[in-house]
Amino acid sequence: MSGGNPVVELAKRRGFFLQSAGAYGGVSGFYTFGPQGAALKQNIEDTWRERFTIQEGNMEVDAPTVMPEPVFEASGHLDGFDDMLVECPECGESHRADHIVEDNTDIEEAESLPIEEVEEIVAEYELVCPTCGAGLAGQAIQDFNLMFETNIGPGSSSPGYLRPETAQGIFVEFPQLAEYARNQLPFGVTQIGRAYRNEISPRKSLLRVREFTQAELELFVDPEEDEPDISAVADVEAPFYPASEQEGDDGEITEATVGEVLEEGVVGDPWIAYYLGIAKQWYESIGVDMDRFRFRQHLPGELAHYAADCWDAEAEVDGDWIELAGFAYRGDYDLSKHAEHSDEEFTVFKQYDEPITVERATVDPDMSYLGPEFGGDAAAVADALEVLAERNPDAFDGEDVTVEVDGASYTVPVERAGFAVEEVTESGEHITPHVVEPSLGIDRALYTALDHCYREDEIDGEERTFLQLPPEVAPTTVGVFPLMDRDGLAENAQEVVDDLRAAGLSVTYDDSGAIGRRYRRQDEVGTPFCVTVDYDTLGDGDDPDLEGTVTVRERDTTAQRRVPIDALAETLTELRDGDRHFDDL
Repeated sequence: MSGGNPVVELAKRRGFFLQSAGAYGGVSGFYTFGPQGAALKQNIEDTWRERFTIQEGNMEVDAPTVMPEPVFEASGHLDGFDDMLVECPECGESHRADHIVEDNTDIEEAESLPIEEVEEIVAEYELVCPTCGAGLAGQAIQDFNLMFETNIGPGSSSPGYLRPETAQGIFVEFPQLAEYARNQLPFGVTQIGRAYRNEISPRKSLLRVREFTQAELELFVDPEEDEPDISAVADVEAPFYPASEQEGDDGEITEATVGEVLEEGVVGDPWIAYYLGIAKQWYESIGVDMDRFRFRQHLPGELAHYAADCWDAEAEVDGDWIELAGFAYRGDYDLSKHAEHSDEEFTVFKQYDEPITVERATVDPDMSYLGPEFGGDAAAVADALEVLAERNPDAFDGEDVTVEVDGASYTVPVERAGFAVEEVTESGEHITPHVVEPSLGIDRALYTALDHCYREDEIDGEERTFLQLPPEVAPTTVGVFPLMDRDGLAENAQEVVDDLRAAGLSVTYDDSGAIGRRYRRQDEVGTPFCVTVDYDTLGDGDDPDLEGTVTVRERDTTAQRRVPIDALAETLTELRDGDRHFDDL
């Protein structure tokens, strides 16, 4: 997205975002958010936090961006966090093979295809290197791990990685977080923060980068008991694109309510349906055009190994559908993996309504026998006997029982194992919660909002560019101008600025150039309201009744109203928050 894209050109010119380290030629995949972009990004994050953390009653954490290697061994990122890389035989440039396929054929979601099939497609369509045009047929396509590697401390003895997602920072702290939640399910933990992926070929501005901001919610639930209050979102209508429609030649997007798609089984899990409803409302609130928005179900080949079902929120940008967010039911995969690889318990205690009496198989190994018999392996054999008794008590029916430790078999007389079946009274059990995860990219949400809110029109015979951003997320809420920089107008305008800032509003002051040009500058960065201090404000105008009032101009229609200064902060706050409409002034 460069060389003529009006959104990218506006973003650089007006301080939304620009490629980082431009003084050194820039570095692909990294962007700096300028004053307007940083403010817009912060506002989008704040609205997400308000909706997904505060209103849902969830906790928020802020975990490190660097984590030790064992975390990613447990999570599976070391082995499975790969993209398809193909290297040009002529110029040596590396590219994502699935992107080349998608850009030059009618094939969608090539990422979900096996490498062998992608190699066949490259050969069949005679696809070429995007950089130099050399043919790529016959070139091997390889998996490339996307994580940035580093070392924790001096030397290389403690390898670590920049996190490729924020989720693992939540999962690894689950035992402590469960305590904070008093071991009461369901409970949710959110995080907004940076993540890093060493993309093979960053492209399309903020849409494919190497450093980005994620907003994620990990909801921990009891799969047997916990369900959401679907009634809260049942009537939310959205476009759905299920896998069954994608696999057909004439597949269609269905407009339906959350309640309908859940009842008809289009969305199988109530929690996924619940968060799709919330997300639709949130994306609409930040300026995403619902005519260019959909929820698309993952095809079978796209599903992560841990996901029973997954849906993406997608938006149309520059003719392409891009992923904005993922909604996955992750089961107990994450917590089970971290329990397996660590010394911690990743469970919660589930209290029964009433205590129950059950038969429980136990062992009490005779270590005076196991020690001389098995030496240093005696303790491991005792542990294996305990696990076997819990999983398969029938194994102790004979005279001997055999267990495996590190691939070796050990036979123990049952009488030496101390096997017994006892009646015990239990008040509850330890369960591994399941995880529901809404995960979205803040940068992509920001870019999509800019793209969908970009407008061009004509005012008084002059072309105008403006961003129709919702007032709640606009970088600046109000621009304040003195009509002229004399006769006390500037001093009065500065007093208005101070009052509005004291009321918590984001304000910019501008006394440079013609008033029309100042309006245009604010329109272009999406400022929803402008306030002008004029001679009527001072009581020196034609209408003495207007003394102590200012002109408030609305961005989208350019309509103007007079508002008393003493009511200005309250009025603008109500307009920003949607509690009042400009036409009602």
